[in-house]
Amino acid sequence: MRNVTHNTAEHRFEILEDSYLCTLEYQLRDNSFTIKHTVVPRAVGGKGIAGELVKAALNYAREQQLRVIPQCSYAAVYVQRHPEYQDLVL
Repeated sequence: MRNVTHNTAEHRFEILEDSYLCTLEYQLRDNSFTIKHTVVPRAVGGKGIAGELVKAALNYAREQQLRVIPQCSYAAVYVQRHPEYQDLVL
């Protein structure tokens, strides 16, 4: 498991992998947590990094009692494949 950093100032979760910054960007509004975009550079793709970012974001949303809007297509598919998070989705 990689170290996922929550960069609250930039509204994103981050993983630094082999000097490449991988991110999940989100937006907070009222009680909703919108996952906007997940970026994993091609050079470090295929290692499960996007999944780790989404999982960290969803766990944060659960802890904060936020409703999730998976605007990012990767996050939407992740939630469909992991039913334990479907109760978070608006």
